[in-house]
Amino acid sequence: MTADRPIRVRFAPSPTGLLHVGGARTALFNWAYARRHGGAFVLRVEDTDVGRNSAESLSSILDSLRWLGLDWDEGPEKDGDFGPYFQSQRLASYAAAAAAGLEQGWLYRCFCAPERIAALKERQRADKQAAIGYDRRCRGLSREESERRAAAGEASVLRFAVPDGQEVVVRDHIRGEVRFRSAEVEDWVAVRSGGMPTYNFVCALDDAAMRISHVIRGEEHLANTPKQVLVCRALGLPEPEFAHVPLILGADGKKLSKRTGDTALGDYRAKGYPPEAMFNFLGLLGFAIDDKTDVFGPEQLVVAFDLGRINKAGAIFDVDKLHWLCNEYLRGTEPAELARRLRPWLERAGLVDDDTPAAWTERLVGAFRERLRLYGELPQQAAFLAGERVEPDAKAGKALLDGDAPRVLEAAAAALGAGEFPPPDFDAWAQALAEQLGLGMGKVMKPLRAALSGALGGPPVGDILALLGRERSLARLRAAAGAASA
Repeated sequence: MTADRPIRVRFAPSPTGLLHVGGARTALFNWAYARRHGGAFVLRVEDTDVGRNSAESLSSILDSLRWLGLDWDEGPEKDGDFGPYFQSQRLASYAAAAAAGLEQGWLYRCFCAPERIAALKERQRADKQAAIGYDRRCRGLSREESERRAAAGEASVLRFAVPDGQEVVVRDHIRGEVRFRSAEVEDWVAVRSGGMPTYNFVCALDDAAMRISHVIRGEEHLANTPKQVLVCRALGLPEPEFAHVPLILGADGKKLSKRTGDTALGDYRAKGYPPEAMFNFLGLLGFAIDDKTDVFGPEQLVVAFDLGRINKAGAIFDVDKLHWLCNEYLRGTEPAELARRLRPWLERAGLVDDDTPAAWTERLVGAFRERLRLYGELPQQAAFLAGERVEPDAKAGKALLDGDAPRVLEAAAAALGAGEFPPPDFDAWAQALAEQLGLGMGKVMKPLRAALSGALGGPPVGDILALLGRERSLARLRAAAGAASA
């Protein structure tokens, strides 16, 4: 960073679908770099694919970024000195650049039919040629012939005339020095036949117009870099610095895809992943604060973030690690706040309504949070609390068939019906009941759990009693005792 070129980074999604977790990680790294250096994080919308753009996709992307905790300094819904921030609103500047390219000779019209280009590349592949690409057939056309054919209405595209014998050296902050020989870069299409510019052309123009200092993006874009650098050089524009982050890989070591799991950030939000855990997890994909810190928030990430510490190797999307982080955040959230977050899930499941006391909801959340990974898991785990009766699963049913189960349940119901409910010290109460019956604690606790919740696992039995209340607890104990005795 210099005084005349402050840090400015950008995230540039296309509003053609949901925000991919790879894109979310890229946005997070850009955001962290801008915040680390007191720079600007720009959100630019690359919406030149008119046929696939949708307002719903854009809204989903913006909502996903906000959910993750990322804010932007310039872009949609923000003011800025370098807009507009939608490419569809910058077409005039692209047309001016294309006209300059034709005039100056670094763009030329190509009249070759798409069928010819496809056949050409097919032959190149069949001949196992090292370079697959356009053969520059139209590059030698005179300006007069090019103008004449265009004026006659012949369809053409504009191609970039890649200079011969040059080398583009990219000093990547993550990958070091990467060299591209111009012979390896074909004369690519900069403007389509309908007049719509292509990604590499407008990306370079926008980065320069928005004074982007650093382009931080996925490594799949590394091959685009020499094309964009050459556009900058042709127009005499400043070149940004680059950092290409590693791919996100599935457990199979291949690029993350729907075949191996959810890929859209919105899918994780819909399932109830805590946003703080997702932020933390994405921050670990290719980056580490140090060799021992796994749990961190935005402040810690910003303080430690450095492009040189991003790994070159692909980052494994370890779902088990993500679930561990989710549980860490859930256990660390105060019951009142966690109850607020979980309430929509509980309402949809019919476990709470407007008349449910806040204290009951907080106790419910507190009882289950040690075992939760996602907000969406609680309704299923707590489903046994609904209704008057509960159907025991196989293991619980087996525990209720134990010969001592009926007298345990009858004694428990009698004691709970006569004394303070729930017992203020449940463990001491249960120990006293076991001693009274001359049984071990396992012989007492298993049938109690089975009768009250229909399972042998779950939250503490004392919490289950409190959540069910006296009447339903006693009803379940007595019903199970009767069924066990039959």
